[in-house]
Amino acid sequence: MNNEQIAVLSDIHGNSWALREVLEDIDRRGIDDVVNLGDSLYGPLDPAGTADMLLWLDKPTVRGNEDRLIIEASQNEESPTLRYVLENLGPEHLEWLKRLKPTAVEYREFFLCHGTAEHDDEYLLVNISESGVSLRGPRELSAALSGVGQRVVLCGHDHVPRVVNVPDGRLIVNPGSVGLPAYAEYLPHPHVMESGSPHARYAVVSRGDSGWRVESVAVPYDWDTAARVASEHDRPDWAEWLVSGRAAPS
Repeated sequence: MNNEQIAVLSDIHGNSWALREVLEDIDRRGIDDVVNLGDSLYGPLDPAGTADMLLWLDKPTVRGNEDRLIIEASQNEESPTLRYVLENLGPEHLEWLKRLKPTAVEYREFFLCHGTAEHDDEYLLVNISESGVSLRGPRELSAALSGVGQRVVLCGHDHVPRVVNVPDGRLIVNPGSVGLPAYAEYLPHPHVMESGSPHARYAVVSRGDSGWRVESVAVPYDWDTAARVASEHDRPDWAEWLVSGRAAPS
C-alpha cells in the first residue's frame, strides 16, 4: 500500500456508468491501491464497456459467483440476461474472467473473497431464513474464517455496506455494490437486499493510530440511464432497483 489507503470495489454488475464515477472519485482522493471483489460483468447493462475499464485498470480482482456463471455458460443458455452478456463480451474479456481466482491475499494484510472463503455463492455476514435476513453471530463468523490468517477480510456478494468486528480482533468489510444497490432473491428463502439509495457504493480502508479506519462512500451517477438500458433489455426489475435502491419480492 503506497499511501496507506485501499479502495474496495465489489458487485459492479456491468454498470459502467457507476464504475466510471467511482473510479473518478477514487482518483480525486489520490488513492492508487484498488481491489475488486467480483461479480463484475453480469447484468443487462454494459458488460463489455465495464470489462474494458477493468482490463485497463488492471487491479487485483477475485472471481464472483456470477463471473463463474458467465464462464460456465453454454451456447444454448436459456437466461436472456446471460445470453446478452455472452453476446456482448469479447474473447479478451472472457479470458480475463477465466484467469480470476476465487480468493486472494493482497498487501499481506487483506484477504479477498466474493462470498466466503470456501464458496463464492454464500453470504459471509448474514444468514437467510424463513423469517428474513439476520447478521451472523460472532461464533459463526469465527468459524467461517477459521482458515483465514489475515486480520482484514474484504467480502461482497450481498450488496449491503457493512463493517463487522470478529471477537478475535479481525475486521470484515463489505463495501456494498458499485452497480446494483438492491435486488430480490429466492434461495435459500425469498429475501431482499437493499442499500436504500441508488448511489454507487465502495469503501476506503486506511490504517489509523488506533486501528483500521473504514469509510463507506456513496457516489451519485447517472442511474436513470442505467435503468433505461436495463428496461431496454427486458429487466424492469433491475430498472426499479437501480433508481430506488429498494427491492420487493414479487
